[in-house]
Amino acid sequence: MQKKWVTMGDVARAAGVGKITVSRALSTPAKVSPETREKVAAAVAELGYVRDDTAGALSSQRSRVVGAVVSSLDQATFASTIRGLSEGLAEGGLNLLLGTTQYEPETEAALVSTLMGRRPDALILTSSEHTPETRSLLTRAGLPVLELWELPEQPIFAAVGFSNRAAARAVTEHLVETGRRAIAFLTTDRPHDTRAHMRAEGYGEALPGHAPRILRLPPRPEATGPDYGAEGLARIMEAWPETDAVVCVSDALAIGAFCEAGRRGLAVPDRLAITGFGDVPEVGASGIGLTTIRIDGHAIGREAARLTLAATSGAALLERRIDMGFSLALRASS
Repeated sequence: MQKKWVTMGDVARAAGVGKITVSRALSTPAKVSPETREKVAAAVAELGYVRDDTAGALSSQRSRVVGAVVSSLDQATFASTIRGLSEGLAEGGLNLLLGTTQYEPETEAALVSTLMGRRPDALILTSSEHTPETRSLLTRAGLPVLELWELPEQPIFAAVGFSNRAAARAVTEHLVETGRRAIAFLTTDRPHDTRAHMRAEGYGEALPGHAPRILRLPPRPEATGPDYGAEGLARIMEAWPETDAVVCVSDALAIGAFCEAGRRGLAVPDRLAITGFGDVPEVGASGIGLTTIRIDGHAIGREAARLTLAATSGAALLERRIDMGFSLALRASS
């Protein structure tokens, strides 16, 4: 079946008016009479008409579209960032197109190329690692490009995030201060997950003079964060049975590790302290009470939207690296 889009001419014929009148009724309704607006609205509803904005975009050089390419939607923290971003952009009349990379630069490259074909007003990325071709394309395009959740030294245009390294160092130092001496770090082994790598580095910086105990689990398509956490804790206790604390790269892994500790009879925190990263709702005081790094993903999204609206309106940005910070949420698991 061949798709036939309903045109403005179809709406005009159904409403018994001219195309210019339909255009005015949709774009500047105050310029037409209430009776005409009702006729046009009824025809639009009956025919299922959707405005074609491509012609307007060509004439105005504005598509009113912002493309966002995020690492994953499996984590609540990223979801809250997208929510804040979408809310902020909508207030400025911009629409969001979304794609996910699963931490693969090649997938990001394909998505960026596809989105660029839509002539977006701006691009939002939740990674600072790009293929050379993608970085070159984004640099030459002259678009506002915002990199979120990290603070690269030289962002393509601007960055909104925090220091993943400092955050992981802070939670590890907390464990050292509370008397933990055999601390392991649990993560997934994704080569292009720069945030996980920076968190592992921060963990190591908090343990000078100690051989790091880092367990990296290879990613599996069918596995969830708690799956990795449960498997990882089992392997850590087999490799280093004296381990008295585990720093998890994310809350999802920490939830799995917490549950596995219970199955193994490892009292938390007396025998084993467990920490996460992100502060998703499930780990809060009304959940499992997990010590974690609190990140305000929603605020990151709102700030990214603010900068995007400013940049697309021609305003000069006073700062290109916006540090949203983090905090240590101390709870019962440590």
